[in-house]
Amino acid sequence: MQHVVTEPNESMRSASGALEVHQVPVWQDNLAWLLVDVRSGQAFVVDSPEAGPILEACERLGVEFCGILNTHTHHDHVGVNHELASQGKGAGLRVVGPARARDQVPLITRGVDEGDEVRIGDNLGRVWLTEGHMNGHVSYMFEDLLFCGDTLFGAGCGYLFDGPAEKMHASLQRLASLPPETRVFCAHEYTQDNLRFAWSVNAGNEALLKRIRTTWSIRAEGRCSVPSSIGLESETNPFIRVQDAEIQARLREAMPEAPLNTDAEIFAAARSLKDRKDYREISDDELPLA
Repeated sequence: MQHVVTEPNESMRSASGALEVHQVPVWQDNLAWLLVDVRSGQAFVVDSPEAGPILEACERLGVEFCGILNTHTHHDHVGVNHELASQGKGAGLRVVGPARARDQVPLITRGVDEGDEVRIGDNLGRVWLTEGHMNGHVSYMFEDLLFCGDTLFGAGCGYLFDGPAEKMHASLQRLASLPPETRVFCAHEYTQDNLRFAWSVNAGNEALLKRIRTTWSIRAEGRCSVPSSIGLESETNPFIRVQDAEIQARLREAMPEAPLNTDAEIFAAARSLKDRKDYREISDDELPLA
């Protein structure tokens, strides 16, 4: 099955230029991220459902595949671990994953949790516990680069498989506290679907209108809308913007029985409304694309 991204983004560098990021589209909508220490050529992948595309990218780039950073344990994120283990190719790899679910991360050499640090060559990354999608879910931050798995998406957030809503809300608000220029490297190209929902609850948002037009243009060319930025998410992501009066009004209208007394309850209602998928009845003709 063809990936939804047919024109992957060009490589990007961290603010200092010491870390290079390569986008590797895998399966239908997964986005694996290959992080390369520019000085040494050491490469680590953040999540992937399979190994082949990652190894091929390393060979094409002439870099040394040294390990994996896993955010959580869904198969489309640790599939690369399973495949390398089954092929006997895990020897010598540094495999970092969530300490609270380490028994579900094949080949893991180090479990990490809140406040830990991870090194790729000369680049030091911070680990935050960002639960809500799954227990133990972690995110990695290197300089101005955030790798957040399935916690924060472009204009959206992950399903609450483990939850509860309070945990996911806290994780999203914490990520939103990062500097606005922080680039957000999530694990899926879901942005158009998320923006369609965002428009259903926040059509009065001028920044959202602009993002919809830009994203549809990017995707029409087969390009990827990821990474976004914390600044853009703070302006347009309804799961972060729980204090927005229009969003609250739309939630009261659509879910009159839902409690909306706290920010966490507003977030929970927004997530439940999206899960109903009513917004998918909105056609492109009803979006502000012109």
